[in-house]
Amino acid sequence: MSLDPPTYLSSLQNNIRGRLIPWDGAVRTGTLTEDQLNKIRAVDKVRKEQRKQTVEGDLDGYRTLFVGADGTPSVLESAARRADVVQYVLVLLGDLLEGIPALSKAISEHPDPYKPFMPLLSQSSNPEDPIPLLTSTVLASLIAGASSSAADKSLAAMPKLLSYLSNLAKSSDGGLQDIAVLEYSSLLKGTKSREIFWSQKKETIAPLIDILRAAAGVGSGDSSTLWSGNANVRSAPEGSLGGGVGLQLLYHVLLVLWQLSFEGEMIGDGLEEEFDIIPLFTQLLRLSPKEKTTRLLVSSLYNLLSANQKTLLPAAVLARLPALLQNLSGRHLTDPDLLDDLTNLKEMVEEYTKTQTTFDEYAAEVNSGHLRWSPPHRNTTFWAENARKILEYENGELPRKLAEIMSKPWENDKQVLAIACNDVGCLVKEVPEKRYQLEKLGLKTRVMELMVEPDETVRWESLRAVGEWLRYSFETK
Repeated sequence: MSLDPPTYLSSLQNNIRGRLIPWDGAVRTGTLTEDQLNKIRAVDKVRKEQRKQTVEGDLDGYRTLFVGADGTPSVLESAARRADVVQYVLVLLGDLLEGIPALSKAISEHPDPYKPFMPLLSQSSNPEDPIPLLTSTVLASLIAGASSSAADKSLAAMPKLLSYLSNLAKSSDGGLQDIAVLEYSSLLKGTKSREIFWSQKKETIAPLIDILRAAAGVGSGDSSTLWSGNANVRSAPEGSLGGGVGLQLLYHVLLVLWQLSFEGEMIGDGLEEEFDIIPLFTQLLRLSPKEKTTRLLVSSLYNLLSANQKTLLPAAVLARLPALLQNLSGRHLTDPDLLDDLTNLKEMVEEYTKTQTTFDEYAAEVNSGHLRWSPPHRNTTFWAENARKILEYENGELPRKLAEIMSKPWENDKQVLAIACNDVGCLVKEVPEKRYQLEKLGLKTRVMELMVEPDETVRWESLRAVGEWLRYSFETK
């Protein structure tokens, strides 16, 4: 999959290509050897066909030029004190790797192919410093183009590169973010590399989720709008979505997560638990401005849900994905892969919803860790029929989960606490003899604490719940 380089990177590379380097002076001062200079001149500022022919005719020589050999330092090590030469050589090497796949494979077969590059990667903490930036581009190309026999060396070099790229992804500059995301994409071609990427998820995935949440109009600590589907996306400049996230950057971030979704069994539950990925993707699907972003979202959802049906399909229903898929099916879509994935996803979700009872929906909502005013909470018939089952289900799993939900402050979503108080009151009302089970979990104490909560709805629901406890306390005296 070939993607155009970000404008930021192209501009930097073009600027460096246009510089005049005093090569002969560099040889006189010992910065370069005569042989290194001859090899550089043979491929610099010549036609691509000539360049390719020259390098392929001397792969060993060019491998030695860029990564050294026994007793012979690489040109990057020789010229370490000359930033202008190092930058020029990195851009030249990047150009060669792009057009000559055989060079990547030859370099990867060196005993220690990444040694000259790693010190350059950590040369500066400034994300705009050209040398680490260009080095990351070269490393990503080398690792992506390495021979299969050199896979272990490539995988060993990935963690440090991913850590560097994560700092670019955290930048407020969309150009730097796009460089990171495109290099991520080039690296995620196999299960092993995706496992490494996932193992560093706090560095790698968290900044990407922040970009997607901004695009969806959701604050970093606000999950209620995701589950309700009512995110507020302010009008943005043409070519961008919420938070000023450019459509091209959005597409590239979704591309990376789509690549990861092929490891759905490994990452699906973790993505949902840590990042609310299902409601986030559902919200982005509502807002998706282009068929190509819709395609990536639908395909990613299908990969994740099909690999984790038991745990993630309940979240999809809570996020109102079924109704959205119905709406999407009525649109004029032309991409055949999108249409196939949409049909398969819709069928899978419909099959699941056919078998779900109201109790199943309530249990899924509680287990999701986030409550909203869905129909069961205010339905007196539901509580009359299911309160005992809720208390006994899976050895009291649902009351324990309610206690866990209520233990959090929910600063950005106080309605969760109000709903939880409502549910606790309903349980006490319908199964009063089991109220001690709830007291052991600390629910009575927590409900009483919430009676002085500033939020009016939380205060009201907590008072109602405490009232149920008092009512049965008086009746049993």
